Amino acid sequence: MLHHISFGVSNIERAAAFYDAALAPLGYVRVWDDLRPGEPDQAVGYGIAGGGDKLAIKLCPEGQQAPGPGFHLAFAAPNRSAVDAFHEAAVAHGGRDNGKPGLRPHYGPNYYAAFVIDPDGHAIEAVFNAPEA
Repeated sequence: MLHHISFGVSNIERAAAFYDAALAPLGYVRVWDDLRPGEPDQAVGYGIAGGGDKLAIKLCPEGQQAPGPGFHLAFAAPNRSAVDAFHEAAVAHGGRDNGKPGLRPHYGPNYYAAFVIDPDGHAIEAVFNAPEA
């Protein structure tokens, strides 16, 4: 249903470093960027290598505001260890823990997830929802 989603960020370099690190364990990479220091309209796109972007971060230095309570973006993880690595990398690169990696049986018997708030206040999650092999 969704083609991509965009987040406004107040500092594109900080946000790109955060997403480069946090998304790598999930198998997502920077698929394009338009970074021109000091210029407006800077952005970075993330997705599967060789594909298009599914997440774009866009510089919005004035008035950037994360969506309010109830909104978050969940990224699919290939396994539980990738969820763990996502959380570790995100927190190490300026994210705030919003739920350590673990099973969430109230979402389903195999729902393994971690939750983080990015440096601009966006709520993100990594999830693996299958039996661990």
